[in-house]
Amino acid sequence: MLMHKGIGLERFNAMPRGRAVHALYECCCCVTWAQKVADARPFETYEDLHAKSDIELLAFSQTDLDRVFASCIHCETTHNSVEELARVTRTRIEQMLGPEDGYPEY
Repeated sequence: MLMHKGIGLERFNAMPRGRAVHALYECCCCVTWAQKVADARPFETYEDLHAKSDIELLAFSQTDLDRVFASCIHCETTHNSVEELARVTRTRIEQMLGPEDGYPEY
């Protein structure tokens, strides 16, 4: 479960590094990945953030993948692959940020 939900890209970009790493860690359960992605801020678009995430995920070894899947990826997956992890991570990042157009005014 994510603690950071619907925070938006602007707020994510403005977070102190430690909070950004924590928010990203919730998405992938890898501190090294979270640090590298957080250090690449600011992101102009959601897709820029996803692209950086994917680049860093591609650097994972099979041992890294197994460790991440064992620690916090508690959803149905067919196998412990980078593609599966990227899919789960992308979904969690989208939940963390919320709608790209923001929430409607009430």
